[in-house]
Amino acid sequence: MNKYTLKLYITGNSIKSQRAIANLFRICKEELDDQYIVEIIDVLEQPQLAEQEKILVTPTLIKQLPPPLQRIIGDLTDRQKVILGLDIMRYDAEFN
Repeated sequence: MNKYTLKLYITGNSIKSQRAIANLFRICKEELDDQYIVEIIDVLEQPQLAEQEKILVTPTLIKQLPPPLQRIIGDLTDRQKVILGLDIMRYDAEFN
């Protein structure tokens, strides 16, 4: 299985940001084993990256790899929405 490449855009150390980070790592650990790379980008510290990706709302998760590119907005509390948004079930079914 190829590694998932994920970018999570957050705003500072807010409760929503902390929740999104915790939820993302929990889902990745449970669903993807060690097959993921996560980059956390704070838009307050790196506004140019948020502008390049046209991030209007945080938290926003972008799945870059494997294709297709996906965006999930919110604190990632809805586990099923995140799994479907990342195409985890479809990807596993195709390549396992």
